[in-house]
Amino acid sequence: MWQSLGDDIRAIMARDPAAKSKLEVVLCYPSFHAVLIYRAAHWLWLRRMYVPGRWLSQIGRFLTGIEIHPGATIGTGFFVDHGMGVVIGETAEIGNNVTLYHDVTLGGVAPSVNSAAQVGQKRHPTLEDDVIVGSGAQILGPIIVRKGARVGANAVAVKEVPPGATVVGIPAEVVNKSRPRLVEDADQYVPTFAAYGLPVEGVDNPVAAKMATMLAEMEALRARVEELEARQLAEEKPHVRVVSSCDD
Repeated sequence: MWQSLGDDIRAIMARDPAAKSKLEVVLCYPSFHAVLIYRAAHWLWLRRMYVPGRWLSQIGRFLTGIEIHPGATIGTGFFVDHGMGVVIGETAEIGNNVTLYHDVTLGGVAPSVNSAAQVGQKRHPTLEDDVIVGSGAQILGPIIVRKGARVGANAVAVKEVPPGATVVGIPAEVVNKSRPRLVEDADQYVPTFAAYGLPVEGVDNPVAAKMATMLAEMEALRARVEELEARQLAEEKPHVRVVSSCDD
């Protein structure tokens, strides 16, 4: 456990430019406090001391605003930036070097009816190594976010995210199909960090793109309707015979 906490401290130092020293991380970072309490609560949970484990996790929630169920599985190098409002469910699994931002939910979507049948079932997401989840993102159900993937801020992911992909929107869709960089002549990942789950060059929101397409089609349809109305009006307009005074 102490080795894992050391990895968590080093992860915070590496990913947060505001961290000036390890002492500052230990004393001032709610992410470190939440993970410290989680690891103690998880130790109790694994030994079937469920009530003490839950009680300890509730203390961590009260002190940090980060709710981590003691039954969740979390690897090393875990960092919750800012942290307030994060919720991690009981059957969630998190790999190594994962970063979450505030207001992230790793939740379940199983119905509340017949809850007894859900005991011991996988209900929450799995995040593989080097995943980054932006603030406000919701990852729901027993889906897998593959290695090196990024979930953009405020996205709602309800299906598997491919390795190295970036997903944004509601529901979340892939906007960057490129895979993580590979070491030359070796099939292994070279993780690159992206704050809030978005690459530096930015991404196009698929929802906004679809809205722009719909608006363009609506404008084209409006112009066509106006053209047809003008043509119909011209056809229906009565022919007026001009009578001159010389006809009398």
